Amino acid sequence: MSITASVVVFAVLWFLTLLVALPIRVKSQAEDGHIVPGTPASAPADPMIRRKMFWVTIVAAVLWAVICSVILWGGITISDIDFFDRLNWHN
Repeated sequence: MSITASVVVFAVLWFLTLLVALPIRVKSQAEDGHIVPGTPASAPADPMIRRKMFWVTIVAAVLWAVICSVILWGGITISDIDFFDRLNWHN
């Protein structure tokens, strides 16, 4: 696994984790009772971006370490998950 591939894997994991974490514990301005003029009532009152980015980085780093170690270890290969033998690697 090259350095570029590992950076790409981390970036993809980080953005996927961020998209999962963004809607967690979000309270809308309507639920909070204070709507800022010019914004919709469904806009988040306090999205906690800094806190979420910190935890997203931690979770993505752990997932990245697990995925990279499995790739470098070589214990799970494409032929292991080719259940229907479509790649014909066993010839």
